[in-house]
Amino acid sequence: MSPRPSTALADHFSPERHRLGELRASLARLRRQLPLLRRIAGGAHHGLISACAAVCAYLPAHALGLQESFWCAITAISVVQTEFQATETTARDQFIGAALGGTVGVCAAFLPAPHLLWYAAAIVLAMLTCWALNVPSASRIAGTTATIILLVPHTGSPERMFVARLSEVGWGVCVAIAAVWLAGRIPARQPLRAGPPAGGSPHP
Repeated sequence: MSPRPSTALADHFSPERHRLGELRASLARLRRQLPLLRRIAGGAHHGLISACAAVCAYLPAHALGLQESFWCAITAISVVQTEFQATETTARDQFIGAALGGTVGVCAAFLPAPHLLWYAAAIVLAMLTCWALNVPSASRIAGTTATIILLVPHTGSPERMFVARLSEVGWGVCVAIAAVWLAGRIPARQPLRAGPPAGGSPHP
């Protein structure tokens, strides 16, 4: 049986994107080869940071009376990564995707005679815009946000829903970045120092 390809057909339009997909697949294979205890420790570390970020994002929004403050927690969990640079990239994708998808969704909501064709066209336009602005990794968030604006029932106007969603995403992104940054400043426990080599003497 031939190995399953790690990249999509679209990646072959860009050699750099194809190479990046291969590197990500290699990293995933290396992580699967880690010992069980290392995987448990890594999962616990990631889970603790995500939980702290989610709670810190949710509580202030809930205290302010936001009806859908849970989106702040969801965004924070989505953004938190084990590396700070990866967290920054995910945060950028979340915010840009929400902004572009929300803008397209609001514009589509004012079109006459709402129809699923308008909804489908809004998703295409939102994702196309992300690719045109060279942030294709934000396209899924853009399509999701457009879907929330156009399909999720709400009592207020579409533009009000858009402002609320962008605020919730922005707050969740900020909290997630701060949580990962602070976690990176906590000194890791150093392993016990090994004894002096055989035949040698320890330095004073």
